[in-house]
Amino acid sequence: MQAHELFQYFRLPELVDIRQYVRTLPTNTLMGFGAFAALTTFWYATRPKALKPPCDLSMQSVEVAGSNGARRSTLLDSDEPLVYFYDDVRTLYDVFQRGIQVSNNGPCLGSRKPDQPYEWLSYKQVEELSEYIGSALLQKGFKASQDQFIGIFSQNRPEWVIIEQACFAYSMVIVPLYDTLGADAITYIVNKAELSLIFADKPEKAKILLEGVENKLTSGLKVIVLMDTYGSDLVEQGKKCGVEIISMKALEGLGRANRKKPKPPAPDDLAIICFTSGTTGNPKGAMITHQNVVSDCSAFVKATEKALVLNASDIQISFLPLAHMYEQLLQCVMLCHGAKIGFFQGDIRLLMDDLKVLQPTIFPVVPRLLNRMFDRIFGQANTTLKRWLLDFASKRKEAELRSGIIRNNSVWDKLIFHKIQSSLGGKVRLMVTGAAPVSATVLTFLRAALGCQFYEGYGQTECTAGCSLSVPGDWTAGHVGAPMPCNFIKLVDVEEMNYMAAKGEGEVCVKGPNVFKGYLKDPAKTAEALDKDGWLHTGDIGKWLPNGTLKIIDRKKHIFKLAQGEYIAPEKIENIYLRSEPVAQVFVHGESLQAFLIAIVVPDAETLPSWARKRGFEGSFDELCRNKDVKKAILEDMVRIGKDSGLKPFEQVKGIALHPELFSIDNGLLTPTMKAKRPELRNYFRSQIDELYSTIKV
Repeated sequence: MQAHELFQYFRLPELVDIRQYVRTLPTNTLMGFGAFAALTTFWYATRPKALKPPCDLSMQSVEVAGSNGARRSTLLDSDEPLVYFYDDVRTLYDVFQRGIQVSNNGPCLGSRKPDQPYEWLSYKQVEELSEYIGSALLQKGFKASQDQFIGIFSQNRPEWVIIEQACFAYSMVIVPLYDTLGADAITYIVNKAELSLIFADKPEKAKILLEGVENKLTSGLKVIVLMDTYGSDLVEQGKKCGVEIISMKALEGLGRANRKKPKPPAPDDLAIICFTSGTTGNPKGAMITHQNVVSDCSAFVKATEKALVLNASDIQISFLPLAHMYEQLLQCVMLCHGAKIGFFQGDIRLLMDDLKVLQPTIFPVVPRLLNRMFDRIFGQANTTLKRWLLDFASKRKEAELRSGIIRNNSVWDKLIFHKIQSSLGGKVRLMVTGAAPVSATVLTFLRAALGCQFYEGYGQTECTAGCSLSVPGDWTAGHVGAPMPCNFIKLVDVEEMNYMAAKGEGEVCVKGPNVFKGYLKDPAKTAEALDKDGWLHTGDIGKWLPNGTLKIIDRKKHIFKLAQGEYIAPEKIENIYLRSEPVAQVFVHGESLQAFLIAIVVPDAETLPSWARKRGFEGSFDELCRNKDVKKAILEDMVRIGKDSGLKPFEQVKGIALHPELFSIDNGLLTPTMKAKRPELRNYFRSQIDELYSTIKV
């Protein structure tokens, strides 16, 4: 295709002098230098204006007077944190009431069956159904009180939100459960929260709950409400152990016949007991109030108001677990603005089909999904020319990003990135990533390729999901943005790791109306997380950058000492080694009686064969994992990357064992939020660890 044909194909403006010049140039390649020269000239000539940032990007946070170094968002007019954005929205009940009004009773919750379009419930329908459920709970003797806990054991679906809104309308508290926690953790939560009624989506989950009662582990459970259909055998199984099995339809009918007026909560009332999976020990029940969620939601709206006006035409795809605060926060933002929430079919393998049908405008993601997208895009660029074109186009769009320009209608979008954008439905205008660190390379590329506003946030359950967020207009990567307007952030000394607040480094601590009230019935754990002045100690090590943004550089919680007394932060080392091309997962291990580190490495099944072939190694994936020379080559690559990244000699592993199976939730080596379960990994790989320590001589 020649340059002038490109202009015609994309209906670009007439640039006669450029076209005449291009015709004099050779164009016998796919596009030819002339085409690129013309397109580049056109790009510069028609480059759109950048979005005006809401603050000076060189100073995104400022120190709070008399606060011992705490910083706040420059978007605030004073040193008081933001609690509410909308005067009439103080609780999650208020959130939904506002959604009814601003949506003009538009579509609210959507779901679909395979190969079918989405079907929608309106805001009024959801309100009506939630009042039926809430009224039925009152009719069955449950209290309209923040001491009344109701369990939800389900994947994301419309019923989840209906039940949740029922509880909020009648001042009850939801306690989410999820099967990836494992049976022991579910038993622990049912007892800790004293759950007597649990909503479950499928009969299989009801059977898990009944087994706990039958084994006299959860004797307090009396009612299971099922969303899906079930057989009489389940009812009989329940009767034998004293548990009533009732359908959600029947519960709706009971509430319809005995409808009661809502009894809304107060802002300081509990809304959610969110049990964090934890990498060690039993899960902890973070007590989250209505004010916690609304303030975090309000801060997101405040931070993005100049760049992003959400409204009833927006659609979010809901597939990240509603049992986690990240998805809860995003849902709050959507419902508050009368927007639509479309649920995935329940199978992550069908997510791409759901995206194409739903065509969402709002797409929350997590790093592992972004990594998969990035790998797939570059995997399809399987020739030198395709890779060159992809690199060239992404560099042009990254140049726009540096100028603050976000768009999806450039020449490069039409030539290169249109297919990627279409795979997400073609209408995404906002993406948010959180829950774990994301590579700066991956984030920058996808910001360019997807051409939408793409924010990175940082936080944890205990601060209601978010405490820092990218500022609109700052599309650089490698940091987690500035403090959100609802909270202050300060760094405190971690002397044993040589991080000092005076140098702008230390443990990240958060204070504000989004910080939780403590852990359910666990004052000792609460005291570990919240100090006497109300600061939440996150366990993460942060660093202030010159522009007032926060960079997470280390982790405090899993540090240990080697024999000579050196402190080791294994997660920092693991994140560096993951940059090695053949490495999919890595577990770095050390012991106080040993002088060096070792690691268990899971090679990447997709990249290892080609990586090994370039180095003269052949064989199947399993054969390569058993090959000692391949193991040596991977170790050398990891050490090289570690050295380039500034790891000290004692932070480098001296030996590795290769393991062909990924660490996963199913095999008990990862938490539901994809964090390593370090004690379980140590036990699982004890024989390999012992062998490495017995054979390596240093």
